[in-house]
Order: sequence, then C-alpha cells, then structure tokens
Amino acid sequence: MSVERQVTTNFFNKYSTWVVSIIIAFVLIYAMFIDFLPVFLGGYADRRLLLCFVTWTSVVGCLAYLVIVGEPGLTWLLIWPFVLITLCLGLIAYYSSGDFGTVEPIFYALFFNAFGFTGACLVKAKRVGQVLNSLILIVTVFCFFYGAMSLTVYMFAIADNFSNLDKVIPWGYVNIRYWSHIATWVIPLLPLATLIGPLKKSRLWGVGVIVAGALWWWIVFLSSSRGTLAAMVVAIVMVALMFRGSCLPWLKVFLKHLGFGLIAWLFLSIVIPSFVFEELQVRSIGSGVSGRWPLWEEAWAMSLHTFPFGMGSHSWLTHEVITDSYQTSKRFGHPHNMYLMWAAEYGWLTVGAMALPVVVGFSRLLRQRRRIIAGEFDSLSAGLVGVTASVIAALTHAGVSAVFLAPASMLVGYLVLSVFWAIVSTGYEPLSVASNVSLKRAGRTIAFLLMLSVTLVGVLWLEEVFRYHRAMVADLAYYDEHVQLRKLPRFWFHGNFPRHPSTMPQNE
Repeated sequence: MSVERQVTTNFFNKYSTWVVSIIIAFVLIYAMFIDFLPVFLGGYADRRLLLCFVTWTSVVGCLAYLVIVGEPGLTWLLIWPFVLITLCLGLIAYYSSGDFGTVEPIFYALFFNAFGFTGACLVKAKRVGQVLNSLILIVTVFCFFYGAMSLTVYMFAIADNFSNLDKVIPWGYVNIRYWSHIATWVIPLLPLATLIGPLKKSRLWGVGVIVAGALWWWIVFLSSSRGTLAAMVVAIVMVALMFRGSCLPWLKVFLKHLGFGLIAWLFLSIVIPSFVFEELQVRSIGSGVSGRWPLWEEAWAMSLHTFPFGMGSHSWLTHEVITDSYQTSKRFGHPHNMYLMWAAEYGWLTVGAMALPVVVGFSRLLRQRRRIIAGEFDSLSAGLVGVTASVIAALTHAGVSAVFLAPASMLVGYLVLSVFWAIVSTGYEPLSVASNVSLKRAGRTIAFLLMLSVTLVGVLWLEEVFRYHRAMVADLAYYDEHVQLRKLPRFWFHGNFPRHPSTMPQNE
C-alpha cells in the first residue's frame, strides 16, 4: 500500500466512527423529529428525498472507499447476494414503458445495495462494534426524547379535556401506522443500551433507558399497533429458538420494558382518563385484517397474471382490476403486504432475488449463533441478538404493512440492516483473495468503474425523481376536483399517481 493511501486509510479509520455517528443522528432526526425541522416539499417528500440521497451516496461512498483503501476482494464476497436483485430491478427499470416507471425499481436496487455495501465496508474498516454502540446510544436518546415529548402532548390533551388521545399520540407522521413501523425497528434495540456500550453500568442511564422503553410500549398499546405486537411475538419466538440461553440477558430487559409499558398504559390511558373524562375512550385491538384480504387477493392474482414476471412498476395503481372482491373494496396505494406488492409489480422471480440476501444473511447468522454458543463471539453477541430481533420483527411487519415503502421506516431500516449485515458478516472469509496482487488490482478497477456508473445513473435517476414530484404536484388539483379520493401515500404522499388511464387527465 502506498504512503498516500496509507495516510488516507488511517485518517478514515480515525474519524470514521464520528462521521458515521453524525450520519446516524441526522437520519434519525429526519425519521423521528421532522416536525421540528424546516421542510421544503413537505415532511413525507423531504424524508423520501433524503432516503434517495442517502442510499445513492452510501453506495457511491462505499465504492470510493474501496477504491481508496484498495484490497476490495473480501468486500465483493460479502455483497455478492445483491448482484441478482440489482440485475432484476435494473432490467425492470430499463424495459419500463409507463410514466416514471424507472423511479421505484432503481430506488429499491439502491436501497438493497446501500445497506449491503455499508455493512461490508464496516467489516472491512473494523468498525462494526463502534458503529453498533453509536446506533444504540443515539436510538435510545432519541426514543427517550420522543417519549418525553409525547408525555407533554398527553398533558396538554388532558388539560384541554381532549379524550381522543390516539388522535394526537403518536405524532410526527401522516399516519400513525408509520410510527408503528419505527417502533418495530427500534423497540428491540432499546434493551441493548444497558447490555453493551460505555454507559451500560450507569444507573442513571439505566433509568432513562427503562423510561424510554416503557413510553414507547405505552404508545404501542395506546395506538393499538397490531402489526408491531405481532411482529414482536414472532421476533421473540425466533430469537429464543435460534439463540436459546444466549438471548436471556436481552429477553429479560425486553420483558422489563414491556412490563413497565403495560403499567404506563394502565396508568396514563385508563386510570387518569377515567377520573378526568366522563366517558373513557380506549382504542381497541381488533382481531381481523382490517380489509386487507381483498388487497392481498388482488395482489396475488396480479402476481400470477404474467408469472413469474410482474405487471410492471406502478401497476398496482394503473392495472385493470382482476378480482371481484377488490372491485368493491377500499383503495390503497399498496396492498399492505410488501412481498405481494413486489410480486405483483416486479414478479416472483424478482422476489426470489430479493430473498437471496435474506437467505444468505440468516445462514451467516446461524454461523455466528454457533460461535456465540461456543463462546467465540462474545464481543458482539448481545448486539446480534437485539439487532436480529429488530430485523425479524420488521420482516414480519412488512407482511401486513408498508414497512419497506414508508420513507421514515426505510431510513431507520437502512441503519439497522447495515449493522445487521456487518455483524453477521464479521469473520466471514470463505476465500483468501487479498494476497493476490492481480485480484487486488482487478477489484479496485471494478470498484472504480462501478463508482462512476452508479454516480452517473444516480444523477439521472434523481433528476427523474424530481420530475416525478413536479408531475405529482401538478396532478393534485385535477385529482382533488375530478377523482375525489383521499390521498393514497406511496412513493409520495399523493401516491395515487400515475393511476388508471380512465382517471387521468384526458389530454395526457
């Protein structure tokens, strides 16, 4: 390695943790506290644009890092599962014939590659533990302040004799279910704040963590977040089966947070309102699927229409209705199931390509599990349990909601998935390629060419994203006057664009 490259590498390794921590904080501020920030195109659109920019620059930045530090051979072995999904989505974007049909396929290709490359580069830079600690610390602090601000909103509501607490808590999102996506990602991470990191032995810190966990669980019960509750059950069962006794430290703290959350819910949502209000209003937790079955049936029929290929990007909005049940059902911008939506629009072949990183990731997870049980992976074992629970919960929740569509959820998901991929890939060296000089040179050349390609494609894609936004805004007046439907959030808050030709302006 040349002197210049060695100096650059040392500089990066010295300050990388601080830089990554700042990025984590910035992303989480936008995901959780955008109400306190100046917005340019609206909260939903600003979050989407930030997500687009973060995923694109993450891939470009990681490729630049590989070019600068050299020896990228191992990194290619860590990110190979994302090659097939990139090819599938790239072909879908290339052959897309509809308006703005390239936006979402490229968006998902960048998202998958962003957390894959970020995780791989964290492994290469040997910064997995430090970034994990930073993520847990920042998530916990932000969850504490969000909970504290929610208590302030609660007190104002009580003082104003406003009994519909679930109308004002949670706050900061156009739909309360978008908050529940965030809860699904972060609640499993909170127990780690007292198990790992520099503050794990601080009593004051421990109290703050319990308060944060209890308040977030209180909001889960207050808002009747069934998707989050079901996802947590699945995550606990899966983690217990995989890690057995190794998950007990995490599980004990998790259940402690849950217990205090139940107490907070009983006190704040039952006891106090029963004294203040004449009629107690508690949001019930239903046992049905809230009208999702016709959506799932329609998406399933779409996925089989041109099996194994999909009906195209945005086809959920533009296609001729196939099933009778969906013909008379309530319309949404997505079928409330990410896997069926991808299958309907991109095809089961693409869904299979998307499943490859999941299969590879969990196969590496099982290898780390064996190391944990054997006592060979102590430094990151507790973190792996919590992060795994978060990922499993999110993947489960995505089966009934737009976890991988809502921008705030995907911002948090990018951070969690990057750390998950880094942890499970730590110590993964199936082949020794770094010692071969020709392979080093070839790896750097590939990284450089990919960096140029992603940079160029990203610039053109972002231009299309902004053009898509301008067209969506221009459509709003016609939509409100002639279509007269509520907003259906998808890529944008007004997500029902483009839509079926019969409901579009005739001059287009």
